[in-house]
Amino acid sequence: MIVKSSGEKMPFAPEKLRKSLLHSGAPSGVVDTIVQRVSEEIYEEMSTREIYNRAFSLLRKYKEACASRYKLKKAIYELGPTGFPFERFVSAVLNHSGHKTRTNQIYKGHCVDHEIDVVAENTRGTTLIECKFHSDEGKKCDVKIPLYIHSRFRDIERWNERRGETRVHLKPAWVVTNTRFTRDAEKYGKCAGLYLLSWNHPPKNSLKRRIDRSGLYPITVSTLLSAREKEFLLGRGVVLCKELLGAPYLLDHMGISDPRKKRILFEFTQLSNVFSTP
Repeated sequence: MIVKSSGEKMPFAPEKLRKSLLHSGAPSGVVDTIVQRVSEEIYEEMSTREIYNRAFSLLRKYKEACASRYKLKKAIYELGPTGFPFERFVSAVLNHSGHKTRTNQIYKGHCVDHEIDVVAENTRGTTLIECKFHSDEGKKCDVKIPLYIHSRFRDIERWNERRGETRVHLKPAWVVTNTRFTRDAEKYGKCAGLYLLSWNHPPKNSLKRRIDRSGLYPITVSTLLSAREKEFLLGRGVVLCKELLGAPYLLDHMGISDPRKKRILFEFTQLSNVFSTP
């Protein structure tokens, strides 16, 4: 039995580990070797974090870009401690899918004004998006979150309905989180007409799948940049690997040597190519 970040115990599943490693782009022979090594080292009530760390260490010896893709989930958590980089990241992913986005916008409501994390527009209307970032891997978004967002959205809708011909065509509001939703949260979201997007939901169009399809990886996936260097880049509004490739001079600002700079840019170039999902 192994222990998840939530504290829940479950049987160790080698096939689940194998699937996640294959998703990194590593060849099956390398993946089989890593799964075998990790399986031999498993002990009772070993944490999933320890299993991940061991698999990541072995994968990194094979290829840094594969290791970076493997750590995607952890990299999203590193877009903290504030939620602002996560909002910018969500905005960038939506831009890629044909939306025009703005962040931190004020919308009038029937009762009070509301600050909206991300506003996404396309030919079909305007979508208001609330981002809920958690740095604790074991924490889920419970039903209180969509309840709260839905009440804010209804307040904005009530004010919008009074505008007549000048009203904005609002599409159902979104709630986006880097963790997971509870079953009640998903149930309420579906009933209330909200679109919920999390790491694993909806199954065929989750945040994880959107990132893999677009190749829009956050800079925090890098295995070569230090925590201080990632913080420096995030502080200057660089959230995506592709953004750094467009402004490589920022690495010079941190005094990074030319050989290391080439390795970092090569890693980001590989990550920014759209991979086919195994």
